[in-house]
Amino acid sequence: MKAQTPPIRDISSYEDDQESNVCTMKNMSIPVRASSLPVRANIYIPLEHHSFRVPVLVTYGPYGKDIPYATFHENSFAEVNPEHRSGYSAWETPDPVFWTQHGYAVVRVDEQGTGQSPGFLDSMSQTTSECFFDVIEWCAEQPWSTGKVGLLGISYYAGSQWRVAARRPKGLAAIVPWEGMSDYYRDRCRHGGILSNTFINYWWNHQVLPNQYGKAERSALQFPAGWAGIRGQEETIEGNLPDDVLAQNRRDQTIDNSQHRFRDEEYYASKDYRLEDIEVPILSVANWGGISLHLRGNVEGYMHAGSKLKYLRFITGRHDLPFYYHDEVLVQKSFLDAFLKGKDNLGWSVPGRLPPVSMRLRNGDVGVNNPEGENAYVKRMERAWPIPRTQYTKYYLNPEMGLDTHPKKIMGPARCSYQALGSVQDPHAVQFTTPPFEEETEITGHIVAHLNVSMTGGKDESFPDKKDMDVFLTLRHLNADDKEIFYTGTVGDPVPLCKGWLRVSLRKTRDDDPLHRPWLPRREYLSTDVQAVEPGKIYGVDVEVWPTNVIVQPGQKIVLEIASGDTQGCGIFRHDSPIDRQVLSQCKFSGWNHVHFDEGLENYVTLPIILPQKEEDISPVEVDLDTNEEAINDN
Repeated sequence: MKAQTPPIRDISSYEDDQESNVCTMKNMSIPVRASSLPVRANIYIPLEHHSFRVPVLVTYGPYGKDIPYATFHENSFAEVNPEHRSGYSAWETPDPVFWTQHGYAVVRVDEQGTGQSPGFLDSMSQTTSECFFDVIEWCAEQPWSTGKVGLLGISYYAGSQWRVAARRPKGLAAIVPWEGMSDYYRDRCRHGGILSNTFINYWWNHQVLPNQYGKAERSALQFPAGWAGIRGQEETIEGNLPDDVLAQNRRDQTIDNSQHRFRDEEYYASKDYRLEDIEVPILSVANWGGISLHLRGNVEGYMHAGSKLKYLRFITGRHDLPFYYHDEVLVQKSFLDAFLKGKDNLGWSVPGRLPPVSMRLRNGDVGVNNPEGENAYVKRMERAWPIPRTQYTKYYLNPEMGLDTHPKKIMGPARCSYQALGSVQDPHAVQFTTPPFEEETEITGHIVAHLNVSMTGGKDESFPDKKDMDVFLTLRHLNADDKEIFYTGTVGDPVPLCKGWLRVSLRKTRDDDPLHRPWLPRREYLSTDVQAVEPGKIYGVDVEVWPTNVIVQPGQKIVLEIASGDTQGCGIFRHDSPIDRQVLSQCKFSGWNHVHFDEGLENYVTLPIILPQKEEDISPVEVDLDTNEEAINDN
């Protein structure tokens, strides 16, 4: 879509920083085919780049290439590993000083319509990927570039990697999506068909919209301390635009996601792509604590990417800091060196040389937001994901609120009921608890719950075609004293093991789809998939619960919580849109929700129990990527 802009001119500048050994080319214009307007980049290269060429690391996004990390999120920056703190650091991107010291160029690009890049703002769109594609190919052709381009970044700068890699731009050699969703609808916007509105609203209004190209007085913007936000941005060099023009120059994610509900609507359909089209090597990094945004996408992206060389790494900790940990950067650098420099000291480029899956095992209560404690979690390598020795075990619910591996005999119809339209402030839920575990038990992998549910009561009972029901599931871990053990969430908040969601009118599964698996039901979430929810009628539903890992010790318990809305652990990822949930009218979802028990109505959650490793399960090459610094470092 054509955007109105001030007159466009050359705003580039150059600076040599002798102290940091970095040459900065600021606001370089990169032509893109989707628009007659350029996107603008900051390019950081070693001072001595005239004597040799270097591979390139690229990020493309809306958070402001010129905004210092220290102002974008002061508290987070203060905790970043000092090796990656510099005056050039920016939120969720690789630090230019570190990477140029190790023989890379770093290119940071303002997405179209943001920062100093004129144009129409439509984040995470098809145009986003098209422009990113052109940026990658441009970087590969520059005189200071070896022609090899890698992608490295967190969150937005990770999720965008999947989509552009599927387009196969010339020069792209490897990607490292670090905690980055791969499915816009399922991972980010509509969990089980339910709008995840509060994060989208916060993200858009604090981290994207204030950075729109042409917005007046954006350099003076302030946001609550302790949270990310567009602080310290430069004014638009080419001039400001009036508010009505700014509104015409953008699509608003808060409005779009509220107005559109199904994947066959143009808004969501236009963002589709095929993971199978990705061919470049991948290091996909998932965080066990990312239970409401990126975790699922990193796992699914790894599983379905067409790359012959792909690796999946599970970490713990907050969303912002581990990317910069010393040992994690060693892994990033080793992987990128292998494919961008041809220097492979560990065997990334040799099929079968390295185990493709590595993970931290969450064992014990080390507290929340405690990097030192979490560093004690044992690491393990695996040959595949899901782990081949997984024993999918059904834990059956019973009307006495128990959860056991053996179904109880049901003496006639029974049900467990809870009020509809719960919220984290006023939760409505029922909990089913296992007996104390008798031996150490590892749960690692995908989870699915089969429930027989219904809804009754509420307004508009005479219009059953207007009724619906939302199911919110949480898996919790109790210690031997029945106190919950919490884990570190995205922003350092206490979270349970994992969560899952389903809008019952979108319960239809695609059992004949190759992507449908017993442990991960496949849904398309199309407008044609909508099925009626009649008051009093029982529906069998399979609810996807996101992957998790925990080692349960003897005497500890697992709890399955079933709720009608968000409960503890949702954090900033709430589902409380007054439009999507119709809270104000109290019609569609109001009343009571029920879980039914009877002959032929089994309710269970299938947990991925991991059997002990046998000799044949252990890789012949167990390289400790985190401590093999001598092999990873430059020669």
